[in-house]
Amino acid sequence: MFTIPIYVKFALIALGFIGGAILTVTFGFWYAFPVLLIGIVMLISYIILGTVQSTAQLVQGGDFEAADARLSLTKFPKLLYVTNRAFFYIMKGTISSQKGDQKNAEDYFNTALSLKLPSDNEKAMIYLQLANIKASKNNWTAATNHFKQAKKLKVTQAD
Repeated sequence: MFTIPIYVKFALIALGFIGGAILTVTFGFWYAFPVLLIGIVMLISYIILGTVQSTAQLVQGGDFEAADARLSLTKFPKLLYVTNRAFFYIMKGTISSQKGDQKNAEDYFNTALSLKLPSDNEKAMIYLQLANIKASKNNWTAATNHFKQAKKLKVTQAD
């Protein structure tokens, strides 16, 4: 999948608005329109998509410190597209869990469960994470319940 690095996206946003303003003043609006349009499209994509995709690549690579820093670049998670918002909270939970902050991890996973997830695979993964958190707290009843919830889902595996 094609990904624009987040810092390049920030540069394109700034270039689009600053360059568009300069072109508007010097040559007129219609010369500046394509440059402004690029800045607007990049800003909208940042607001709707955030840094979720690039953060996911860092999480998969196991670089949780860089992933946390990248995820913190998403300033308005409530404005993200609902699926990206769910993945945002899944990754926040994963990072918190890796740091040993089980309380926040549990909160993030529960928030992600309340959002629209694309498939049962993600729901099952969250339930297993929650079962692991509960088991680490010696709450075996809750861990068993989360595990049973995960088993009820239709999990598919890509070949």
